[in-house]
Parts: sequence; C-alpha cells; structure tokens
Amino acid sequence: MACHPQTNGQAELANREIKNILEKTVNPTPCHLPVELEHNAYWAIKKLNFSMPLAGAHRKLQLTELEEMRYDAYDHSGAYKSKIKASHDKKTVIKNFEPGQKVSLYNSHLHLHPDKLHSRWAGPYVVKTIFPHGAIEVESMSNSSSFKVNGQRLKPFLGSFEIGEPDEDLVNPVYTDDPVE
Repeated sequence: MACHPQTNGQAELANREIKNILEKTVNPTPCHLPVELEHNAYWAIKKLNFSMPLAGAHRKLQLTELEEMRYDAYDHSGAYKSKIKASHDKKTVIKNFEPGQKVSLYNSHLHLHPDKLHSRWAGPYVVKTIFPHGAIEVESMSNSSSFKVNGQRLKPFLGSFEIGEPDEDLVNPVYTDDPVE
C-alpha cells in the first residue's frame, strides 16, 4: 500500500483488512484477483448484451438532452430576470427635478434608530446639478455646502407651516341660530 501522510493508521488498517477479505473470497491465492475480476467484467458485458457503439450513442443522446436542458434553464432565467426587473421598475417612482428646485432629503440614520416624533426628511435643500443615472447634487440652504445624493432619496419640498397672525374669522367667529344652507 502507498503511504499517504494525510490518512490515519485506522483507515489504513481497515483498508488492509477489506483487501484481505476480498482476496480470500475471490480465490484463496491472491495472484488470481485481477484475472477473476476481468472474467467477472467479461461475464457482465456478455450477460447484459453491452455493445460499446450503442452505449456511446446513448451517452451522446444524454449529453444532447443535458445541453437542451441547460439552454432551457438559461432562457427561463432570462425571462425570470426580466419579470423581476419589470416588477421592480413598477415600484420605483420617476422623480423629475430641475436645478434651483427645493427638495427634502431622506435621512436613513433615523430609519435605523427611529424616534416617534422626528421627521425622517431633512431640508430644505436646493438642487444644484443633475447627473445621469439618478445622481443629484444638492446644496444646503443653511450653510451652502453641496454634496451628491441618489435621486430616490429626494422628494419635492412642500414648504413649512409658518406661524403668523390668525385670520380674523378665527379670532372672532360669528355664530348664527339659522342653519347654513
């Protein structure tokens, strides 16, 4: 037996015992083992009517079928990818921004550490430059610093609620006994 340093002694001992049992089963003399195996192989070929050209043709047919299954799998994967892309594109909202437009920026840090009453939208920012593939450069209105962001993280700024003098109608409401028609 060949020496393999990666095997342990128990595996070598077991293999040696199996070899000894096989030698004793086939023929009491170990020199006839290859002849006996060759005879058994010849008998199996003759018994099963095994012809090499027929087996080769069958193997070629199996390989052709395997190739067809691979092509079908490739076609199905392409159809699956296009279907998933269509559903993803359906969910994305196309947003058109112009330079000078006020926008709000989504703060993803607040998404990871949510507070109940904090808005996740920061701003206002002003769109400075629009780049291809959805990148937009925005400028802060408070300190004039500019940076690039993904356009999906922006939405149009709707303005803020300004506290001022209440309307006269709200300060002195007029109540009437007649129902309003």
